Amino acid sequence: MYITHMRSESDKIYAALNEFFKISREANLPAEIYHLKINNTWNWNKIDTVLAKIDSAQKAGLKITADMYTYNASGTSLTARLPTWIQEGGAPAMRKRLKNPTIRKKLLQDLELGIPTRNSDPKDVMLIGFRKDSLNALYKGKRLNEVARLHKKSANETMLDLIVADKSGIAAIFFLISEENVQRMLALPYVSICSDAGSIPAEEPFLKDATHPRTYGSFARLLGKYIRDEKIMTLEEGIRRMTSLPASNLKLKKRGSIALGYYADVVVFDLATVRDRATFEEPHQYAEGMIHVFVNGTQVLNNGNHTGAMPGRCIRGPGWKK
Repeated sequence: MYITHMRSESDKIYAALNEFFKISREANLPAEIYHLKINNTWNWNKIDTVLAKIDSAQKAGLKITADMYTYNASGTSLTARLPTWIQEGGAPAMRKRLKNPTIRKKLLQDLELGIPTRNSDPKDVMLIGFRKDSLNALYKGKRLNEVARLHKKSANETMLDLIVADKSGIAAIFFLISEENVQRMLALPYVSICSDAGSIPAEEPFLKDATHPRTYGSFARLLGKYIRDEKIMTLEEGIRRMTSLPASNLKLKKRGSIALGYYADVVVFDLATVRDRATFEEPHQYAEGMIHVFVNGTQVLNNGNHTGAMPGRCIRGPGWKK
């Protein structure tokens, strides 16, 4: 399977889709968009064309699927706002260029002119994690435009200063996705649900780490917000999209369904109370409403409490070889 984080999820999304379809067709492989979204307000109206292009490719015989997390904001580093040419050679090389007045001037001009693409609005970018505690104390949780006002410089100049000062990419949340588009895309039968996050405990030392609320809440959010409250799909369909659909796409044997001979991975939840509690400001919060969890037939959650059992195992798909 060809799984891609497409070259563009914004201004050049049509070209990115065409490239995606071409690779799937010429490689003769099923292909998945990782993750389906359209960024920036001026691109939101492209959703009809994006979905029509996917539908057309499917009707032409390509096996196209996608996955999504259940939030209207993405999480990545602040360097995502920088063009690739300034990042060439890695972070140390990039910071060296950012200290060069001539290169910095050219970069700022490019950013101002929207070269190669128009950038995200600074008010839509929340800074959530710095390497230096002093910068965390000053700016964590603030929007880039707020920090720029405190910095008494433009947002772009402030961004460059912070990247150099912190010697990191700086973790950030980008509020660039339309909630209406999220709901339309979630309703598509070929879209699996993902978290796009590692699994970490809500305890020290992890509480200091910057993260996105999807780390703790993506699946509970589908059940609570989008199935129970918004009713954008049936419960049965939602469960299929979190279990058998992705397991089938990834060819994970004996996973994703409750069936004779399958590994006993079972979740028991209360549909009336299940909900995500993690927020962008306070992400390290477990979801509610999960009662029992069995992994490989062993109970790991009992009435909401971890049993201490760790029966998980590595799952390998068809691409793995000894």
